[in-house]
Amino acid sequence: MSDPIELRALRGATTASENSVAAITAAVDELIAALVDRNGLVGDRILSVTFSVTADLDACFPAAIARRRPGWDGVALLDCQQMAVAGDLCRCIRVLVHAWMAPERQPQHPYLGEAARLRPDRAGS
Repeated sequence: MSDPIELRALRGATTASENSVAAITAAVDELIAALVDRNGLVGDRILSVTFSVTADLDACFPAAIARRRPGWDGVALLDCQQMAVAGDLCRCIRVLVHAWMAPERQPQHPYLGEAARLRPDRAGS
């Protein structure tokens, strides 16, 4: 008999230091690593990942970066542009992950870099 699991939605965000492939790659790698590590995720338990980025980030696709992760070949990945709102955080990358997790595990939602200001209640977790 397999362990019981539940479908969970995980959120997180970070910021890139600039609009370059290198800076976006570093930010996405750090954000995905934090999500995976803090939630004990493995590729075959991750159903989908949606990235949204602010309009000032157009050097590359975050999903293309995530697709390189070992074991993520079956994960549905999508990029979209974040809704433009006056005063929004610059160079922000947000993520929504749907994953199968053990019911007793408390989801951890990492908010890194300048994105910690979006959710100070989550930034320290």
